[in-house]
Amino acid sequence: MRQAYMAETGNDGAEDPRPRSRVRAVLDRWRGDPGIWRRGILVAVCAVALGLLMILHAHIPNRIGNLGSLTETFLPWLGVLVLMLLVCALLRRSATALIALLVPAVVWVNLFGGLFTDKTGGGGDLTVATHNVNADNADPEGTARQVAESGADVVALEEMKGDAVPTYEKALASAYPYHSVQGTVGLWSKYPMSDARDVDIRLGWKRAMRATVAAPGGDVAVYVAHLPSVRVKLNAGFTASQRDRSADALGEAIAHEGEERVVLLGDLNGTMNDRSLNAVTSQMRSTQGAAGNGFGFSWPASFPMARIDQIMVKGVEPLSSWTLPRTSSDHLPIAARVAL
Repeated sequence: MRQAYMAETGNDGAEDPRPRSRVRAVLDRWRGDPGIWRRGILVAVCAVALGLLMILHAHIPNRIGNLGSLTETFLPWLGVLVLMLLVCALLRRSATALIALLVPAVVWVNLFGGLFTDKTGGGGDLTVATHNVNADNADPEGTARQVAESGADVVALEEMKGDAVPTYEKALASAYPYHSVQGTVGLWSKYPMSDARDVDIRLGWKRAMRATVAAPGGDVAVYVAHLPSVRVKLNAGFTASQRDRSADALGEAIAHEGEERVVLLGDLNGTMNDRSLNAVTSQMRSTQGAAGNGFGFSWPASFPMARIDQIMVKGVEPLSSWTLPRTSSDHLPIAARVAL
């Protein structure tokens, strides 16, 4: 009896029978490991290099294959590399690598952590939506109907094939009595439109337009744009020179706009981080960045990796921004609500 009592109370140096936690066991094992600081040096170097890449992304030159723009397009995905390096550091049981990983982790959170704060609000005067419908869309009528069901007051469509335009017009006619189509882009509105015309973005054909919408809160200049596509080629890198020239032209047109309130809807084939879109992004706000929740990736629709479809504003207040359900297009439609 005395021996049993001593074992239960831990007297005479008997071990506590309670199981220790796995985390504590791992920490104890690491503390007793003399190589914990020597291992994982390569992982630590990669972590610091990744952090510097994110800090200095604006200084990556575009002269060679537009490498800077390519990096900025997929900049948020560098967070995946942080997680991969974390796994390597844990497998190597390296304290040095874990400490070094604080550099890219803190930088990534500083760049993108704010996007995970839900900034959406209620109210507003105008709901807008935009969708690259894809020239090869097999169901233009269904796509138009889905976008109309969003309840948007103003809808912009891009990449409309000429022979499909009547289908889109017919499908949207009952919900949107006012519309204008310029080349491959179009704008539909529940409110009267005036001064609808194409915007020259130095392409030689019409892929941008503007119109004045007489919204209940006042007139708004609404631009619709579909900038040229970019390609990633092994022999040429990120080919985006034509897109960049069109972005500069679009930025000039918006800068000279007479209306105080401006909304830009469209597929810019670039993200807000891409410096090549500075002519536009420097003078407008992204509704997703200001009033969205998350990254709001819109392309490709099957596995969205980048937000190249944009809703941007100047002179109005974004209140909410979101992605709409998938249609038959390879892009997701997006929407936003603003206060005038």
